[in-house]
Amino acid sequence: MRADAEGYVARIDAALNLVKMSLDWDRALRRLDELNAKVEDPTLWDNPKAAEEVMRERRRLDAAIGTVWEIDADKAGTVELIELAEMEGDAELGDEGAASLKALADRADRDKVAALLSGEADSNDTFIEIHAGAGGTESQDWAEMLQRMYYRWAEQRGYKVEMVDHQAGDQAGIKSATLLVKGENAYGYAKTESGVHRLVRISPYDSAAKRHTSFSSVWVYPVIDDNIDIEINEGDLKIDTYRASGAGGQHVNTTDSAVRITHKPSGIVVASQNDRSQHKNRATAMGMLKARLYEAELRKREEVASGEYAAKTEIGWGHQIRSYVLQPYQMVKDLRTGVTSPTPSDVLDGDLDNFIAAALAQRVTGEAVSVDDVD
Repeated sequence: MRADAEGYVARIDAALNLVKMSLDWDRALRRLDELNAKVEDPTLWDNPKAAEEVMRERRRLDAAIGTVWEIDADKAGTVELIELAEMEGDAELGDEGAASLKALADRADRDKVAALLSGEADSNDTFIEIHAGAGGTESQDWAEMLQRMYYRWAEQRGYKVEMVDHQAGDQAGIKSATLLVKGENAYGYAKTESGVHRLVRISPYDSAAKRHTSFSSVWVYPVIDDNIDIEINEGDLKIDTYRASGAGGQHVNTTDSAVRITHKPSGIVVASQNDRSQHKNRATAMGMLKARLYEAELRKREEVASGEYAAKTEIGWGHQIRSYVLQPYQMVKDLRTGVTSPTPSDVLDGDLDNFIAAALAQRVTGEAVSVDDVD
């Protein structure tokens, strides 16, 4: 078979194998049979809430399994067409078959990423929290660049973005910011962005035009709904109010409406200043705190399930996940997966999907990659 067609087949097979691995294929097939039997049971709707859970799980599994079967069947049919074209010397038909395989490979790659979003909270909205590292104006400017990057990424996916908290930098940029991103699978897609991001560039704030390295941290955690109960002891909280800063209109800055909550046992700090009402900001901050505690529990479960690999790739403070080099050459490199981009401007404009897809796949395969950082 022609070389380009073989490449497309390899892409399709790799994508389908990853989906099967993420689903635990044999278990998924057995589970779908069990769910189909439950759906046929006339007593299922005696408990409407339980029935909805069954139907939701069945729809998800049926769609994922059906997609694998459909793509695999289309691949087999198209390969037969190409082989027939080669036997008959019909180059035009062979080109059409190769084009069909390419479209199928592109679809398999898209469906692969969607199938990897099977975590407990992957379908939820998400908070993205950004903090400038040490380094003053340099790091604060870098933090604001990251804030814009996630804004652009979210907008490109059709998500809605709200600024929940914003602490302006001393001279430029931001000290910290928290974005609320709303949309289907927002947390599932964004969760692999947690970690330390490194920037190398010629500083616009250095009159000597020297190269600087800056760091900022990103923390991603899911919005939780009323079905998830997180108990918090009021005695474990330190609650401060302060005057809101940054954009938001003059009315925001006239009262101590902003709220900061510190959870003393864990050291987690959250803040909200998006609303004029101190009461509403407190409610938002409490929701953020519950979300952070819930995300910490999810991470613990994942580390237990992933065993030794999780210990090597823990996502959190102090773990550098990606370097963005603007000078003396152009390169963005993910230090977990080895994925690179020669166009940092595109990445900083929200083009993150290749990095996210590779990081999600790595969580399924458990494959550790030895990657050297860029200078």
